[in-house]
Amino acid sequence: MAEQPVLIAGEWRSANKSTVFTATNPRTCESLPDEYPVSTYADCDAALDAACEAAEVIRSYPPERVATFLERFANRIEARADEVVAMAHEETALGISPRLANIELPRTTNQLRQAATAAGEGSWAEATIDTRTNIRSYLAPIGPVCVFGPNNFPMAFGSVSGGDFAAAIAVGNPVIGKANSSHPGTTRLLAEEARLAIEETGMPSALVQIIYRTSHEDGEKLVADSRLGATGYTGSRSAGLKLKAAADAAGNPIYLELSSVNPVVILPGALKERADDIAQQFVGSCLMGAGQFCTNPGLVVLIAGAESDEFIAKVVDGFNAASVGTLLGKGVRDSLQAGIDVLSAAGADVLTSGGAEDGDGFCHANTLLKVSGDAFLADPLALQAEAFGNCSMIVVADDVQQVGRILDATEGNLTGCFYTNTAGADDDAYDELAPRLRRRVGRLLNDKMPTGVAVSPAMNHGGPFPATGHPGFTAVGIPASLKRFAMLQCFDDVRPHRLPRLLWDQSPNPGMWRRIDGQWRRGDVTKGSDS
Repeated sequence: MAEQPVLIAGEWRSANKSTVFTATNPRTCESLPDEYPVSTYADCDAALDAACEAAEVIRSYPPERVATFLERFANRIEARADEVVAMAHEETALGISPRLANIELPRTTNQLRQAATAAGEGSWAEATIDTRTNIRSYLAPIGPVCVFGPNNFPMAFGSVSGGDFAAAIAVGNPVIGKANSSHPGTTRLLAEEARLAIEETGMPSALVQIIYRTSHEDGEKLVADSRLGATGYTGSRSAGLKLKAAADAAGNPIYLELSSVNPVVILPGALKERADDIAQQFVGSCLMGAGQFCTNPGLVVLIAGAESDEFIAKVVDGFNAASVGTLLGKGVRDSLQAGIDVLSAAGADVLTSGGAEDGDGFCHANTLLKVSGDAFLADPLALQAEAFGNCSMIVVADDVQQVGRILDATEGNLTGCFYTNTAGADDDAYDELAPRLRRRVGRLLNDKMPTGVAVSPAMNHGGPFPATGHPGFTAVGIPASLKRFAMLQCFDDVRPHRLPRLLWDQSPNPGMWRRIDGQWRRGDVTKGSDS
C-alpha cells in the first residue's frame, strides 16, 4: 500500500502521524489500496503557521487575483473530471452518471465560478462610506479558515472544493482542508489541482492545504487555535457539537451544519386532489441517493382520515417496490439503524423492513415508520432522532390544531414544506400553520419536496439550531455565504492613502455597489452631495 502525503505550505510531504487508515469501497465493503495518515498536531501547527503567512500576503492582492485562482481551479477540475469522478464513485458508491459527473461536479465548478465573480465584483463586502464623519467600513478577510467536509458530497461540499471552501477563498482567506475519511482520495485529487492552480496564478503556496484525519482531541484543539480565523463544518451532530464547544470556549467563529429532519406537512385537500402524485414525489425524494441528503424529508405530518390511510398505503408500496441503495459506509448504516431503534423505542411502528438482502455492500432496508400525533407530542425529541439514509417517519395528527402543536415541538431544520390544494381548500389551515413552521426552518417550500439545494443567490441552506450553529447564515448562496468568513473592519478618519482599496473615493470597480452617505450606488464618492 502507498501512504499518501499531506499538503502543507505548498509541498506534498510525509505526515507527522500517529497511525494510518484506509478508505472503503461501500459497494464491495473492501478496503481501498492507499493508506492515509492520521496527523498529529505537529501537522496542524505547521499548516496554521503557513496559512497565517499566506493570509498576510493575500491582503495586499486585489480581489481580481483571487477570482483568477478560483476560475483556474474550476477549469483544472473539469480537465480532470473523469479521474475525480471515478475516484469519488469508488470511495462513496454514488452513481457516476448522472449524480457525480452530471450534477455534482458541474455544481462544484459553478460554485467556484460564482465565488470568483463575487470576489472580483466586490459588492458582497458591503463597503460603507459616511463622508460627513469620514468613517468607512467593509467586510474584510477573517484569516485562515479550516473546512471539515461531509461524507455525502465529496466535491460540492468537499473541504478543498466545496461551498465553504469557495466562500472562504473568495473573501481572501487561506483554507486548511480537513478531508472526510470516507473519500480522502477524491480530496487528494482536488487538492492536487488546487496546488497547480496556485502555481499558475501566482498565489501564496499555502493558500490551500490538506490533512486527512486527526484525533478528536487535536481536531478540537485546531478549531480553538488562536491563529485560526474561523471553521466551516458539515457532519454529524455529536462531533460538530464537540468542535463547537471547543471553538466557543476560545472565542473562535465556527459555522456548522448538523442535523435536520425537514418536516413536510401534507394537508387533506392536497391528498384529495393528487395523492398519487404526492406519494410518488415523496418516495422518490426520500429514497434518492439512498436518502443521504441533508434535506431528505424525514418527518411527514398528515391529518387522520381515509385519504391519509390510502396515502400511507401507497407510500408503503413505493418503499417496498424501490430498490435498496448503497450507503456511504458501515458507519452510516450503523447510525441509520441506531436512529431507527430510537424512533421505535419512542413508539413509532415500522411499516416496511424488507429488501436489504437485495442491496449491494453497506445497505439498509427502505424503512417507513408511523406514529400518532399524541405519541409524538409525548416524546418529541426522541421522535426527531435523525435517521440519515433511506428512512422517513409519518406522524398522523388528529386535526389541524394538533398539527400546530407538533410543529411547535419541532427542532430547528434546514427546510419545511406544505402540500396544499391548488383551488384553495387548505388555505385557512395553511395560514394558521405556516407561521409556526416558518420560524423553525431556514427554507420554506410549497408543493415540492425539499431534496436538493439550488445554487442561487437567494438560497438559504441554513436554519435554527440544530440544523446549523447560527440561524443568520447560509452555507449555499453566493454572495451571502461569503460573509461567514469575514470580519467587519471600520476606519475612522484614516488618511485616504491608508484605506483599503474598496473604501477609496475612486471606485475600484465600476460595477461594485457601495453604501455612500446612506444610499447604495455605484461609482466614485462625490463629496458634498446628498447622493
